[in-house]
Amino acid sequence: MTATGSHKVTACLNVLEQWEHQGLLQLPAKRESMARWSTEQDGQTVPTDRTNPGAPLAGELPEVGSVWLEVVQDRDQSRLWNDYVGRYHYLGYRHPVGCFLRYFIQSSAGGLGCILMAGAVKAIQARDHWIGWDRRGRQQNLPWVINNTRLLIFPWVRIGQLGSHVLGQLGRGVRSDWERRWGYGPLLMESFVDPCRFVGTSYQSAGWIQLGRTTGRGVQRAGHLYGSTPKLIYVKALAQDFRQRLCAGPLPRRTQP
Repeated sequence: MTATGSHKVTACLNVLEQWEHQGLLQLPAKRESMARWSTEQDGQTVPTDRTNPGAPLAGELPEVGSVWLEVVQDRDQSRLWNDYVGRYHYLGYRHPVGCFLRYFIQSSAGGLGCILMAGAVKAIQARDHWIGWDRRGRQQNLPWVINNTRLLIFPWVRIGQLGSHVLGQLGRGVRSDWERRWGYGPLLMESFVDPCRFVGTSYQSAGWIQLGRTTGRGVQRAGHLYGSTPKLIYVKALAQDFRQRLCAGPLPRRTQP
């Protein structure tokens, strides 16, 4: 199976499992081979020596040399990325639904961290008001907003300005990377920062705009309430005319390679 085919199958499986969780359908038991493959995709493997802590790396950004973002391409890279995030990110790792991109943060001194871009949150009042969306506009064009759902700098890495530097690179390159993978170029990025842990300094330094806070009510569905806490809302435009295009009716149907 190709990397693109793998992404498509994974996205379909996650949507079906989400519908089952909502009580919309009941899936048959997974075959052992499919269950094993699904577990690998979810990053639920036991961490290996490949993700053991590295040697401490501290200093200023110029001392590190070149820093770049590397798109995860194959299954072996995906497993390694999943293990790193599952092991070192405070939220752990769960496979995203729909379109997504994983990145490694690489440098001349070695690996520095991981980034995940995935689909936008369905409805955020402050974001939707800032864009100028009503409910119909959001439903039509939500796929053209993408979410930075994970930003991990490895805990043994202490490099000044690294977070804002890689977020700056992300803003310059993610649109073309996403278009190569998924066949369309997103227009806006969002991210949500837990103020109990962080203040979003790296996002601010990289030119992201803070829109306020989420309500903290979490996802609400019939018979279910998934709790949350208020998060800081950050956004970053990927095109100068993003607002005009997001609010001008349905964008052309996206295609996938």
